[in-house]
Amino acid sequence: MKRHGKKYQEVAKLVEDNRAYAPEEAIELVQKTSFAGFDATVDLHMRMNLDPRKADQQMRGTVLLPSGSGKTVRILVFAEGEDAKAAEAAGADLVGGDDMVKKIQEGWAEFDVAMATPQIMSKVGRLGKVLGPKGLMPNPKTGTVLAGEDLPRAIKEARQGRVEYRLVKTANIHVSLGKVSFGKEQLLQNLTAVMETIARVRPSGAKGQYVLRVTLAPTMGPGVRVDTNQALALKAA
Repeated sequence: MKRHGKKYQEVAKLVEDNRAYAPEEAIELVQKTSFAGFDATVDLHMRMNLDPRKADQQMRGTVLLPSGSGKTVRILVFAEGEDAKAAEAAGADLVGGDDMVKKIQEGWAEFDVAMATPQIMSKVGRLGKVLGPKGLMPNPKTGTVLAGEDLPRAIKEARQGRVEYRLVKTANIHVSLGKVSFGKEQLLQNLTAVMETIARVRPSGAKGQYVLRVTLAPTMGPGVRVDTNQALALKAA
C-alpha cells in the first residue's frame, strides 16, 4: 500500500474522515490542503451508478466553465479552404489537412484540443487509434466536429475554458475545475456549471441513486468528499 509523505499527512489532518462537506467548505479545504510548489489544478471526481458497457448509460459531452480553466490550451483544427481561413481568424493555433494528419501519424502531438470540419473527417478518421486513447479525437458528441459559424464559436469556448466530461470504464467521471489560485467563488461557479450539466444529462438507463460520490482534490493533496445532494442541488445565480 502506498505511503504518503509527511507534507500530505500533515494537511490530511485537516480533512475529517467519513465527512461529506458542503461544496463551499470542500473548496476551501482543497485550497488549504494543496501543498504543491506550483499552481495546482483542482479536480472533480464523481463515482456514478452507471454501467459504461451499456449504450443507454454512457455519458460524454462538454461544459463551458464560467470562470475558465486556468490552462493555456493549444488548439488544432483540421480544416481546408475557407474553413481553414475561418479557423485561423478565430484564433486556432494550428490549422491543416493532409499535412497535419501525416504529421500526427509520424508521432507529433503537441496540442491539447482537436477540432475538425465534417468535410475532412474521412481523413481525420485514420487517426482514431492514435487520438482516441488520448481523448483528442474530434467527435460530434463533444462538439468538436463543426461547420460554419459553429467552428469559430467552439474555438473561442475552448480558449475560455470548455472541458470534456465522459464516463470511463471504472464508472467514474473526472473533470478539472480550475486552479488552486482561483477565488472560492470562481471554483464554486465552475463546480456549479459541471453539476448542473451532469444532473441535466442523466442517461435514460440510469436507475436509483445516479451519483454515488463526489470528491474534490488538488493535484497534490488529499481528496475532500462533497455532500452529493448539495452538489447536485447547485444552481447558477
